[in-house]
Amino acid sequence: MTSIFHSGLSKDLSLILNDADDFNVIIQVGENEHVKEFHAHSVILRTRSPYFKSALSNKWITKKNDMIIFNKPNITPLVFDIILKYIYTGELDLTRYQDEKILELLVASDELLLEELFKHVQDYLIKKKTTWIQENFVLVLHTVFKLLNCKKLQDYCLETICSDPQSFITSKNFPLLDKDILYRLLERDDLPVEEIIIWECLIKWGIEQTHDFESKNIDKIKWNNENYKALKETLNRFIPLIRFMEISVSDYIVKVRPYKAIIPNHIHNEIEGFYFNDTIPKSIIIPPRIGKSHIESKIIKTKFISTIINWINKKDAKAIRNKNDPLYNFDLIYRGSQFGIDNNSFRNKCNLRLPILVLLKCQNTKKIFGGYTPVGFYSIDSINGLIYSEDSFIFSFVDDCIQNFKLSRVKSYDHAIYNNYYYGFNFGGDALCMENWNLYANGNDYYEQNINDDNNIPYIIEEIEAFRVVNR
Repeated sequence: MTSIFHSGLSKDLSLILNDADDFNVIIQVGENEHVKEFHAHSVILRTRSPYFKSALSNKWITKKNDMIIFNKPNITPLVFDIILKYIYTGELDLTRYQDEKILELLVASDELLLEELFKHVQDYLIKKKTTWIQENFVLVLHTVFKLLNCKKLQDYCLETICSDPQSFITSKNFPLLDKDILYRLLERDDLPVEEIIIWECLIKWGIEQTHDFESKNIDKIKWNNENYKALKETLNRFIPLIRFMEISVSDYIVKVRPYKAIIPNHIHNEIEGFYFNDTIPKSIIIPPRIGKSHIESKIIKTKFISTIINWINKKDAKAIRNKNDPLYNFDLIYRGSQFGIDNNSFRNKCNLRLPILVLLKCQNTKKIFGGYTPVGFYSIDSINGLIYSEDSFIFSFVDDCIQNFKLSRVKSYDHAIYNNYYYGFNFGGDALCMENWNLYANGNDYYEQNINDDNNIPYIIEEIEAFRVVNR
C-alpha cells in the first residue's frame, strides 16, 4: 500500500519558492511603476505549465549571467504571485481576492495554459460570483469572449442575460457592448424581450458605436444622409436578426419605419408587404423568440416550442408566423419527478378547464410524446367521461430532431378527451393515455393517425410535464 504525503511536499515546495537561493529564472511582471521581480526554477515551471515548457526552451530564452530573464508585462504582480504559489504548491484560496483580480487570474491562467487552474477559476466565478457578474456584465463579457476555452462562462453569461434581459439591454452599459457579443445575443431564440424594445436598444447601440454621431446629434430630425449611411453600415449585420414580424403595426409605423434608410431594401420591402399586403416574407424567416421564462421544460429544447405554437395555431410546423397569430406562455403546473408519476398526482394538478400541453419522455426510447387540449382534462359538461374538443392533437418526435414528427389531430370531436379516474389523462381512448407510470400510444379512429410505431406496447414514463397554455 502506497503512503501519500502531499501536505509535506506542498510545504517544502513553498519553502523553495520563498527562500531558495538556487533559482535560475527571473521573471519581471507588470509594467511602468507596477513592476515586480519574481525568482523561480525553470524545471518546476516547465513541468507545471506547457506555456513555460515552450517559452523557456533554449530557442527563446534570454540569459544574463547564466540567469534566464523573462518578462510578462501583461500580468499584474498580484495575479502572478497567486499563479506562482499555485504552480509550486497546488494551493489556492480565491476568497482572499477581489473579484476583478479573480477575472484577471482567469485570463492569465488561460494564457499560461494552466488548464486545471483555469477550469477551477471559471467554475468559481459561475458558482460563487453570480451577483458580481450580473453587475459587471460588459466587463465580464468583453473579457471572457476573448478566451477561446471559456465557452462555459460565455454561455453562462448569455443564458443569465436571457433569463432576465430587460434590465441589461436597457442599461447605460448596453451601448458599450462589443459587436460580436451583441451578435451572439441577438441571434438567440431564447431572448424573451419584446422585439420592439430590442429594436430600440439596437438603434441606441448603433448610435453609440457610429463615429459620425456626436452627443448633440442624437435628435433624428437633425440627421443628414451621411448620418443614416454611417448608421446603416454599423447595423448592417444586425438588421437581419430582428424578428420584425413580432412587432405590432403601430410600433412598426412609429418606431421602425422612420429608420427605413438603414434597413436593406429587400428586408424593408418584405416587411412592408407583410404589414400592409398580408404577403408572407420569403427571406425573413427567423422564428419568434421563445424565452426560457415561457417554458421551463426538462424534456424538450426551447427551439421546438415555435413548432408546437404553430400546431396550436392550426398551421404547418415550419410556417412563418402571421402578424395576427397569437403567441403563448407555457406555465408549468405539473412535473412527475416533483409530484410523482401516477394518475392521482397528475389529476390533482391538471384536471382544469384550461388549455394544457402535456410532454412525456419514456425509458428505452428517444421519442418524445405529447398532447394538447384547449379545454383541459375536466369539464362539467362531459357525458360518460367524454370531453368535446375540435382542436386537440397529439404528437411524437425524436428528442433531438423535431423534423421527424408525427402529428395527429382529433377527428371525432366528441371523443377528444376521456375524463376517467382509471387514467391520468386519455386522448381519444388509447390514442395517447397515461395509466400511472405506463404510457400507451395506439392508433384508433378518433385521431387522424397513429403517432407510434409500436402498437400495444406500453412505455414506462421517465418524466412527464404539463403546462397551462396562456395566450399573451
